[in-house]
Amino acid sequence: MAWTVLPATAKHAWRREWLRLLRQVHRAVPRAWTVLVLADRGLYARWLFRRITRRGWHPFLRINTGGTCRPKGQGRGGPLKTLVPEPGTAWQGTGSAFKGRHRQLHCTRLACWEAGDKDPWLILPDLPPEASTACWYGVRAWSEQGFQITKRAGWQGQRTHMTKPERAARLWLAVAVATLWLLSVGGEAEETMPASTVPDVTALVPRQPRMRHATRLRWVRVFRRGWNLILVALLEQAPLPIGRFVPEPWPVVAALEEQAALLPGLEVPLAA
Repeated sequence: MAWTVLPATAKHAWRREWLRLLRQVHRAVPRAWTVLVLADRGLYARWLFRRITRRGWHPFLRINTGGTCRPKGQGRGGPLKTLVPEPGTAWQGTGSAFKGRHRQLHCTRLACWEAGDKDPWLILPDLPPEASTACWYGVRAWSEQGFQITKRAGWQGQRTHMTKPERAARLWLAVAVATLWLLSVGGEAEETMPASTVPDVTALVPRQPRMRHATRLRWVRVFRRGWNLILVALLEQAPLPIGRFVPEPWPVVAALEEQAALLPGLEVPLAA
């Protein structure tokens, strides 16, 4: 985990911060791992895409629908939103995205608009379209859960009155270590639960998604389960649990499961 804490509302160029974070994380990740770098729509930049690929990683950057594209083999381009004009449509292929000498990017494009979603997913990866799928972007939802855990759903970080970024960065270190501990304890506990004791919650979902994402349905989040187990151990003066991390199944589209075998060893999706 890596982070940068800056003064709120102050104008600041983010490029230097992102490049520094990439360097730090790159030194800690084994070279043999295949790494996907996921980022939200506000973080896309051509220089970021190229810097990620230069480090041997694979960008998986989401973009807004307002751009333009030209699929490979077509003489004219058009708006990105024409790739998936309505819910229930999907598209994947190669070509160029955006216009202009300093903005145009030649890469793979993945697009998917699930029924019931407000906006489609438009993803720019460097992987070939037959070896990637838009549903992988669902892994980025884990970072959103992390934001919730840091605040009201966990550590109540919104209550701090710190005003100095360096102090907040040190506090974030303690929160990061504690979060890893709780997730390892909660993850191990969930993995060892007998399947017969887990209620079927799939009936609570109003619609069955076409994509099978990585996160299973839970009554209690892994973080809270770890919290409870550590708290019980403290109250009973028992040895504190250590826990272990249990990987989730990689998200795939049912019809494309055989294509996932084309890219083995996907180990570390980085979310931003």
